[in-house]
Amino acid sequence: MNLLPLSQTIKYMAHYHSYSNRVPESEKKRITRENLKKLLKLFRFVKPQLKPFIFGLIFLFLSSLANLLFPALMGDLIDSAKSQSIYDINRIALLLLAVFFANAVFSYFRIFLFAVVTQKTLALLRQSTYNHIIQLPMNFFSGRRVGELNSRISSDISLLQETFTTTLAQFIRQVIIITGGIVLLTVISPRLTVFMLGLVPVVFLLSRYFGKYVRKYSRESQDKIAESNTIVEETLSGIVNVKAFANEIYEMTRYKKRTDEVIGIALKGARWRGAFASFIIFALFGSIVGVIWYGVYLVNQGDGMSSGDLIKFILYSVFVGSSIGGIADLYTQLQKSLGATENLLEILDEKEEKLNGNKDKTTIKEGSIIFSDISFAYPSRDELHVLQNINFKINKGEQVALVGPSGAGKSTITNLLLRFYEPDKGIIRIDGKNANSYSLHELRNSISIVPQEVLLFGGTIKENIAYGKPEARDDEIYEAAKKANAIQFIEEFPDKYETLVGDRGVQLSGGQRQRIAIARAILKDPRILILDEATSSLDSESEKLVQEALVKLMEGRTSLVIAHRLSTIRNTDRIIVIDKGEIKETGTHNELMNIRKGIYKNLTNLQLTSIL
Repeated sequence: MNLLPLSQTIKYMAHYHSYSNRVPESEKKRITRENLKKLLKLFRFVKPQLKPFIFGLIFLFLSSLANLLFPALMGDLIDSAKSQSIYDINRIALLLLAVFFANAVFSYFRIFLFAVVTQKTLALLRQSTYNHIIQLPMNFFSGRRVGELNSRISSDISLLQETFTTTLAQFIRQVIIITGGIVLLTVISPRLTVFMLGLVPVVFLLSRYFGKYVRKYSRESQDKIAESNTIVEETLSGIVNVKAFANEIYEMTRYKKRTDEVIGIALKGARWRGAFASFIIFALFGSIVGVIWYGVYLVNQGDGMSSGDLIKFILYSVFVGSSIGGIADLYTQLQKSLGATENLLEILDEKEEKLNGNKDKTTIKEGSIIFSDISFAYPSRDELHVLQNINFKINKGEQVALVGPSGAGKSTITNLLLRFYEPDKGIIRIDGKNANSYSLHELRNSISIVPQEVLLFGGTIKENIAYGKPEARDDEIYEAAKKANAIQFIEEFPDKYETLVGDRGVQLSGGQRQRIAIARAILKDPRILILDEATSSLDSESEKLVQEALVKLMEGRTSLVIAHRLSTIRNTDRIIVIDKGEIKETGTHNELMNIRKGIYKNLTNLQLTSIL
């Protein structure tokens, strides 16, 4: 019957304030008309499941009505004890069983239909949010943490889904029971109803007084727990550093201090929660005793109430009390959902990149590059210009190296070439055309990058190589691995190409990961190749194998090489020296070495000195 007993009513009211304060303040929002409008914006994800949602609400309504019939029939059954006919007793008992059966059927369909809506809407909302996020520009990700975005997709969406289905349905259910219950209470005995409702404000006001202190200590306790959880997260994420510095004892002491602080605050909160629960128990039982006392008094005075009517009244009072406690809990859930709504809408309102925008269908065939008067500052620090008046040209098939101190702006040039960001000033041309005239899909599909730190996905070697061309045939994947000098170590694994590389490729060495990345680039067959310090972190043997693979990869392709290890770029067609966001020197290795007090010459001599 979904009947909430008196103990559940007490539980709802006693724990309402402490429960509501487990909601982070950042996620609790005041319920206003504007916030509700924001919540309704996300209701479009429920629309595809509108039919089962409506049927679920119908069964919810029928289930609520069946609940309201129960006290009335119970009261009639009590009164039927005075009847001279056993037929009346049996008839009411059978009606009660019929109501129980009908409510069981209604509850089954209600739960099943809402489960259908819940799961399908949850999937659609997560898919839509994920699809939106991965199409956002890089400047969005530069100001966000991965954990925060993951939280938006997981916990925030779960909160909203609960609101769209369970919370909304239960809210309607409680409103029906409260409204219907008070109406039926008034019909049974107006005087007793006024007496019962007169007790509610007193209990409510005193509950708010206790709740203020429960909220305070609950919030402080949660803050301290959050701090201790941060220590756990930081320690486990940096466990290598912890052990390398032998700081296990230090971290254990730090964690113990934070968790011990939780104890004192939690015990203060426990005192107030205990006092609050005791008050609620006394107030509720006292109210029920008061209602029964006054009801018995009215029966005794011949006020028209029967014993059955008194039973009906008491049961309806329990129903109404339980629903009031339930609505308090639902209010808290709604506050949490409003906070999640704002977080999600903030992300969904971000403007996506147009991967296949209204650009012409021209493809990049040669791969020549021209940077004309390029200046740029990152959006997060727009007062600092990373690049200033950059001008250079790379012809088709030419190999050009970018060198300079850390922070000079070398990687920023590749970011602009890939259009992760747009220059503040100037034009980038590819094959003589403005880079913006190509769709992002065509532009990025014509460029491949082999970075210093290769990120492999947690699948197989084959899947990671095929990432450069998802539709590639097996023979194409094997040929790419061969050209990348990767086939030897791949064949040594028992599972060969089906070998799992582990999270971020941890099962492979640095050189092996680099060769997988090169094979991926070979398979993609780009017109433009970017090598971002691809061999700087490798040992001599791995560097030799990777360097051989890179030579094969660069053949016939426009190549932009970023290098700190200057010995690897001596044979490039041209070297561009960048310092403090400006081009300082340009030429071949021999030409730059002939510049007296030149930056490149100085960097080369410093590296030679350090080797010796």
